[in-house]
Amino acid sequence: MVNIILIGPPGAGKGTNAKQISNFYSIPHISTGDMFREAIKNQTPLGNLAKTYIDKGLYVPDEVTINLVKERLSCDDCKNGYLLDGFPRTLAQAEALSIIGKELNRPITHVLDIIVSEDVLINRITGRLVCKKCGAPYHIDNHKPKVEGICDLCGGELVKRVDDNADTLIERLKQYHMQTEPLINYYKNLNLVYSIDGNQELSAVFNQIKSILGEIK
Repeated sequence: MVNIILIGPPGAGKGTNAKQISNFYSIPHISTGDMFREAIKNQTPLGNLAKTYIDKGLYVPDEVTINLVKERLSCDDCKNGYLLDGFPRTLAQAEALSIIGKELNRPITHVLDIIVSEDVLINRITGRLVCKKCGAPYHIDNHKPKVEGICDLCGGELVKRVDDNADTLIERLKQYHMQTEPLINYYKNLNLVYSIDGNQELSAVFNQIKSILGEIK
């Protein structure tokens, strides 16, 4: 059983790696955003409570988020493992997650920290394109569409997001490091952190992840 937290800066390839890990190990990929949307869609008590904050443009309080995570991790599809993406974001959330893991007998086993140099991140972010219609990702250098400017999957127009620029990325990286450094130190003290070289090609990154988690599904 592998219970994973995936950490990495913008442009580190977290989304792609999360999908690969989820498929290879047959465990659910649980992102905070998806979790909120699912709870709101199903009109659960916690989902309805979260919606009252979101509708007002407010941050959902830690207590609500933590209870939503507990509710999600208690589901049957998490009994053989899970992957958390976007949670925890604070030390309080990390400490609460440790308690939840003990209560459910589903403690975190691995914290995968994808480390990528700033130069590589800038190249990845500034070259990103996204389909306006279906959201499929592309890159001007290493993931080009078959027809320039057109999505291979749905034929939609490929566009560059306004916030995909070097200045915005540098500011986001500052915020990321301020936010995640205490978390990394917290999990290092628990001997749960595994550093991943995110400067490699995606296939090499995933091979490194598999070598850490083990090949057995």
